[in-house]
Amino acid sequence: MVPYPFERRPVAEVAERAASFRAFLDSRRTVRDFSPDPVPRPVIEELVRAASTAPSGAHKQPWTFVAVADPDLKRRIRLAAEREEKLSYEGRMSEEWRRDLEPLGTTWEKPFLEIAPWLVVLFKQEHGLHPDGATSKHYYVNESVGIAAGMFLAAVHHAGLVTVTHTPSPMGFLGEILGRPRNERAFLLLPIGYPAPGAKVPDLARKPLEQVLVVREGGAAPAGGAAGVTP
Repeated sequence: MVPYPFERRPVAEVAERAASFRAFLDSRRTVRDFSPDPVPRPVIEELVRAASTAPSGAHKQPWTFVAVADPDLKRRIRLAAEREEKLSYEGRMSEEWRRDLEPLGTTWEKPFLEIAPWLVVLFKQEHGLHPDGATSKHYYVNESVGIAAGMFLAAVHHAGLVTVTHTPSPMGFLGEILGRPRNERAFLLLPIGYPAPGAKVPDLARKPLEQVLVVREGGAAPAGGAAGVTP
C-alpha cells in the first residue's frame, strides 16, 4: 500500500467540475461517417493507457486492445463483419429490433470499417494465459472490460476524435483474423478517427435524470413510488 495523493476541493468546485464534465460528455455522439485523415499512433496508445486505468477484479486488467491500421486487415474485418450483419438484418433480428434501429439509419453495410484510420478491437481475457500454457483465474471479466470500454469512449471524445461501438454478432472472426490466443473473446469493435465533413448523427435525446436515478436519503418514499421516481 502507498499513500493516496488526494486533493480535497471546495464543495462549490466539486459541483462545478461535476457539471462541466457532464456537459462535456453530453456532447459525445456516436458517429458512423468517418474521414480517412490519419491519426498518429501515439494518440491511440494514449487512449489505451487511459482506458487501462479502469478498475478491474483483483486488478487483473483482463483486456487486450488490438489497434489495426493495415488496409488489408481492415478490409478483411469489414467483409467478415458485413457477412454477419447481413445475416442479422435479413433474419436473425426480430421485427421489434429492426424497428428500434430505424431512427439510427443503420444497415448491414459498414464502410466505416475501412474508412476510419484505425480499428481498435477490445478483447476480454476470460482467464490469464501464461507462456507455458498454464492458466490463472480472472474475476468480474465482463464488468471490468465494460468499465474499460466506457473509459476508452470518454478518452476518445476528450482527444477530439469520434467512434462507434460496433458489435457484429457473432464476433469470433475478429479473433481469427487478428490471431488472438484462445483465452480472448472479442468484446467491441471501435473505428477511431475524425468525423467526415458534413457528418450527421440521429436527432436523439438522452433520458431525463428522473428516469435513470433513484435517490434514497432517508425518510419515507413518496406515495406511489420510490424516491426520485416519477410514477
